Amino acid sequence: MTLKFEITKSAGGEFFFKLVGENGKTLVRSEGYNAKASCTNGVESVRKNSTEDKRYAQKTASDGRPYFNLTATNGQVIGTSPMFADAAACEAAIAAMKTGAAAAAVDDQS
Repeated sequence: MTLKFEITKSAGGEFFFKLVGENGKTLVRSEGYNAKASCTNGVESVRKNSTEDKRYAQKTASDGRPYFNLTATNGQVIGTSPMFADAAACEAAIAAMKTGAAAAAVDDQS
């Protein structure tokens, strides 16, 4: 699956990125960044950390749906997935990130 990062800017001036699959579904999204350079650094951190199993923290929402956080080497969350319908969908998203995030193109829409 071909993945791409999309960088956007909110009406409030914050920059965000999300990693999307060719089907348009979001695999992971970032927090808001005040500076575009910080957002770009976040993209690079996802590229660097996405190949390592230990960087994924699988979680369960209060309604029982699975999701995950991707963390940097310092333990900071650099991306959070959407909620998935089941564990298999969550695992598939992680697998797609492991194989495609490092080489994903950037689509700067900001």
